[in-house]
Order: sequence, then structure tokens, then C-alpha cells
Amino acid sequence: MRIQVDKIASVTRQIPLDRALTLSPDMEVVPGSVIAARVLNDKNAYNTLEDVFGRLNRVNSGDLIVGALGHRKALHGYEGVMPEKVAVGDRLQLLNLGGVIGHCLSHNPEVGPPFELEVLGQVMVYPEFGSRRGVAARVQDHAVASGTSLPRCPVVFVAGTCMNSGKTAAATRLIKGLRQSGLRVAGCKLTGISALRDILEMRDYGAEWVSDFTDAGATGTTPANAAALSHRIFAALGRHSPDVIVAETGDGVMGEYGVQAILEDPELQSLCAAFVFCANDPVGVAGGVHYLKARFGLAVDVITGPATDNAVGLRFIRDEVGVAAHNARRDAPGLIERVKSLIARHQPGQRRVA
Repeated sequence: MRIQVDKIASVTRQIPLDRALTLSPDMEVVPGSVIAARVLNDKNAYNTLEDVFGRLNRVNSGDLIVGALGHRKALHGYEGVMPEKVAVGDRLQLLNLGGVIGHCLSHNPEVGPPFELEVLGQVMVYPEFGSRRGVAARVQDHAVASGTSLPRCPVVFVAGTCMNSGKTAAATRLIKGLRQSGLRVAGCKLTGISALRDILEMRDYGAEWVSDFTDAGATGTTPANAAALSHRIFAALGRHSPDVIVAETGDGVMGEYGVQAILEDPELQSLCAAFVFCANDPVGVAGGVHYLKARFGLAVDVITGPATDNAVGLRFIRDEVGVAAHNARRDAPGLIERVKSLIARHQPGQRRVA
């Protein structure tokens, strides 16, 4: 069946698709399988779809959209899983603005119930020039090429307690400051669910190269794939020989997107020149610092995020927790200088421990 779609989600950005597509009724149910669907309802909140350029498009009932099957485990959004079987006419839900589609299990009241979708079919692509033989479109089949070894440059890891704890604000200010210091900076998002927004913001702040797990072939990360995808991301960025990489981990260090697997990987942690931790409140700071030391043997170098928004939080962190603290928005120079001093002392291949 041939259709003309209205919106193509950013999760498919590595696949050469246009709005005139061929669909198959035979569904390939694997993470990253690209499908077309009809939107069945309107929403007043969380009602946009990010396209392959990063633009947010308002979604309306009746729109024909293209996304990819996957899962989501978001505290401040939707929890959803990929169904075991999918057929034309089935109802699924849109799990995020990047176009990941699955079966919604629960949702945060702030975003409301998700968009309801009617499955139209499997999107087909035609990789052989001049051939009419189509194959099912899959995100993983269009992953960018990576190198075979990890880079030698220092990596600044930015992690946090959960979503909306200030990680992207910290990562982007660091990218800007390090770039203005004369360094060639790469930025990446290691965990989460597919969306262009954060890595495009990294580029806006001066990162010469950006990448995430969707570039590496995944719609989202899990404890099973996060470390391997991170290896692939770092190897790909390393081919450009940046002076430093700023790496943000989506969600929190206790979430379900696989951040723990990255922190447990000795090769990945040997890249770490500075560990920046973002938290919303003093309890998150104290608990996070203790958890990272006890579980992974990792020392937090600097705290930022909403917990540092005024002098009350800064005093608690410095006096009670004993860790440097700088607010990324109000004291970006202090944060940058702290991280630069750690980069200067970094010894490649040596894992930092608490």
C-alpha cells in the first residue's frame, strides 16, 4: 500500500524517507522497527512530534505519522513497552516526542494520557538501486559507522538524580566554556529515549560533533545495551580527534535506562576526567554522592542543578557533603574552571575512584 504521511519522527533520522511511502501488512516486531500510524485523538499537553530536523510539530487527530517501535521508562513522562505482536489496525500509543511507539502502561499526570494510534503498516525501504525488492525499515540498520577503539581524550560525564535535574543545562554550559577556552569539543547523550533536542542544544552551544544512542542504532537504552552503545558512540566521536567529550546520561543514576551499566564499565570510566552530578534538592545531593561512592566507587567532583540555585543549597553541599558546587546558569565560569582543572590532571586509561 502506498500512502502520503504528514509527519516523520526524528527517531528515523538516519533512514532516507520521504512522505510518499510503501507499507507492508507484515509487521516486524523488533525495537527500532519503523511503522506508520494514524493519530486518533487530540491533546492539550505534550502534543508535539519532533521531526528529523529537530523541529517540534503540533500533532492533530487524523495525522498520519511515522515512528519506530520501542520502550520508555520515564518518571516524568510515559512508561511503555513494545508489544509482542503488532498487526494492521492495532492500537498503540506515542511514547515520546521523538516518535517511539509502544503500549503505554502508565503516565505522569503532567503530560496526560498519550496520543492513541492506529497501526497502518510496516514502512518499507529499497536499499538496492533500481530494485523493487523492499525490506522492513529498522533504525538499527542505519547506525553510523564507528571506530574500533575508545578515544584517548578526556571525557566529562554529566549525570543526575532523575529527569529535569539540570543535566543538559550543565552539559551545554560546559561545552560553551570549554570551546571558548580553545578546545575542540564533542557532545553526546548516552542514555534515554530517542530525541534530537538535547544534542542539537549541545551543537548550539559549540560542540563541533554530536551523537547519541539513536545514531548508534537504538530507539532507547536499557541496562542490557547502554554500555555497548556508549562504546560505539565514543568510538565514533573519537574518529574526529576532539580535545574533550562532554557526555550526558539521560534520566537518573537509579533509573531504568542503563546508566548503572555505564558506571560499572571500567573502560568507560577510565575515560572520565570529571564527574558532574546534578540534583534537585539537598537529599538528592547527599544520597547521590553516597550511592555513587558505595555502589560504583566513584567520586563526584562537582554538584550543580536546582539544589545549587541559591546560597542555602550551596552552603549545605560544601559544608555538609564536602563537594564543590557551582550553579550552571548563575556561576557557569566557576563550574567551567573546576572542570578545566580536572581535565588538566587527567591521566588517560586510569580510572578515578572515590
